[in-house]
Amino acid sequence: MRKIPVLEIFGPTIQGEGMMIGRKTLFVRTAGCDYRCSWCDSAFTWDGSQKPIMMTPDDIIERLEALGLSRTKHVTLSGGNPLLHASLEPLVTSLKAQGVQLTIETQATVWQNWLAYIDDITLSPKPPSSGMKIDYAVLDVWVASLREKSFSIKIVVFDEQDYTFAKQLYTRYPNVPFYVQPGNADVTATDERQTALNLLARYEWLVTKVSACEVMQNVHVLPQLHALVWGNRQGV
Repeated sequence: MRKIPVLEIFGPTIQGEGMMIGRKTLFVRTAGCDYRCSWCDSAFTWDGSQKPIMMTPDDIIERLEALGLSRTKHVTLSGGNPLLHASLEPLVTSLKAQGVQLTIETQATVWQNWLAYIDDITLSPKPPSSGMKIDYAVLDVWVASLREKSFSIKIVVFDEQDYTFAKQLYTRYPNVPFYVQPGNADVTATDERQTALNLLARYEWLVTKVSACEVMQNVHVLPQLHALVWGNRQGV
């Protein structure tokens, strides 16, 4: 059985972003990403600063059970971009067979057929501040392909250009649940209280913009909940 490059398995904790915000969950974070976002808060998944452990699906499930899988029955597959790994399919199907609810977030670039087993999918196209460019035709295919699934779009907003990008996508996909959240401008800061204050100020800015916006009518404005609680700590 093919092994999976795993950087960390942790929890139970709460999901800090997107449609499952606040949900009690365990995380499996895989290595590797096809993007290099300028503000990435998990650059260790692709910059070589941390080395993954190659694990079988059974190894991962054993670790999840030791952490408390029976207390949540919910697992978030994270990265990087976990959809780089076709080898995740046996893990996904095994967890589903145990009645585990599965969540994933992706920038919608690499499709895997095992997405059919994922309960909640967040598409997170990256805004201009990331330095990445999205292929709208590819994103259209993803949205069309997921029509029968529970999925949403989430945009991280750092500035006015990002907000314009979010409005464009909101208009392009008017019937898709839509979330925006302020970005964390300093992912290296160690003062957790100051990080929380900075994020709350950014959250107030974004709430004010959305409240006055005639375009973004049916939108959820979220904080980065885990960063408010733990700052930039890893593994929480």
